[in-house]
Amino acid sequence: MSGPGGVTAPIALRRGEGEALWFLDFLAAVKGSAAQLNGASTVVEFLGRRGSGSPLHVHRKEDEWWYVLDGEMTFWVAGQAYHAAPGSFVYGPQDQPHTFQVTSPEARFLHVTEPGGFDGFLRALARPAPSLELPPHDVVLPALEHVRAIAAEFGIEVLGPPGIPATGPAIAPDRPQESL
Repeated sequence: MSGPGGVTAPIALRRGEGEALWFLDFLAAVKGSAAQLNGASTVVEFLGRRGSGSPLHVHRKEDEWWYVLDGEMTFWVAGQAYHAAPGSFVYGPQDQPHTFQVTSPEARFLHVTEPGGFDGFLRALARPAPSLELPPHDVVLPALEHVRAIAAEFGIEVLGPPGIPATGPAIAPDRPQESL
C-alpha cells in the first residue's frame, strides 16, 4: 500500500500475524500483498502437515521462491527433486514446472512471488481461517478442475495433482511416492 507520494508504507508483522486463510490444506498468512508492496511481490507464510503440497503447476507471470522455517519438505522444480530442511532456500523460475510436499509432521515456510499477485489467487481459492490453526484433517479439497480454472485466471497452469513426480512431468504425479 502506498503512503504519501507513492512510497510503499512500512510493514512489520510477527509470526501469527497477517491475513489468515485456509488454502487447500494449508494455513496461509499473507504477510505482504501485491497492493501493500506496490505490485513488486507477494509474501505468504504457510503451515502444512505431512503430505500437504501443491498441484504440479507452472507460473506464467512470476518467479517463485520458498524459504523453509520449520520442518522438512521436498520440492520438485524443472525435473529436479530437492530435500529442504529448515534454513533451505528453493527458487522456481517463471515457466518452469514445479510442486512441493511437506515430508515432516508439519512444516512452516515463506513463499514469495515476484512480481506480486499470488495473493489474489489465494483469496479466490481460499476461505478466511477462523483460527491460526491448520484446517481440519478431514478438510475437503477442491476438485483439481476447479483449481485449474481459478489458477488459469491468474496465469498459473495446473499440470497435475499434488505429489512429487518420480521423474519428468510426463510421469503421472499421482502415483504412490517413493523415498527420495
